[in-house]
Formats: sequence, structure tokens, C-alpha cells
Amino acid sequence: MSSYKPSVDNVILASSNEKDGLYEFIVHMVDGTECRVFYNRTPEWELTNISRLQKTPCPVCRKDFICKCMDSYTGEINRQMEEGQWLEKLTAK
Repeated sequence: MSSYKPSVDNVILASSNEKDGLYEFIVHMVDGTECRVFYNRTPEWELTNISRLQKTPCPVCRKDFICKCMDSYTGEINRQMEEGQWLEKLTAK
């Protein structure tokens, strides 16, 4: 495992299908990395998929093409999303 520590800086709601409880967020990290993060809200919030956007090289493996490195950090990113109350803030009516 690398020493990479993801740190959520900002989150944008990219799309949603509220009927099915599906949400897509763009998560901006402090280091400039951006990820597309998918959540299912039914029956409760669950991070279902994460992928790094190809704007900067991966902070873990340094590749500038598709890799699965961010999969290792779903727990930490989900924790920061919950602690920062991003899900509630971005989906509140």
C-alpha cells in the first residue's frame, strides 16, 4: 500500500436518478486528483463505484491512463464524504 492519503476538498453533484436512488458525484481532492464517485441511496447511502478522472496522473501509480488504484481508498473517501456531510448537502431538497 502506498503512502497516499486522499483528502476530499470539494464535491459536486454530477447527476442523479432520484427515483432509483442513484447519484454521481465529482470529488475533488486537495492534491488536484478528481474522481467520479457513484452512490446508491437505497436502502442507505452506499458507495458503489469510483473512478479517477483522467485530468492528472494517478497519485498512487503515476499512470495517466485508467487504473484501479482509487478502489483501495473507497472506505476512506466514503468516510470523508459522510463526515463532511457532502451527501446530505448536495441532495437536500
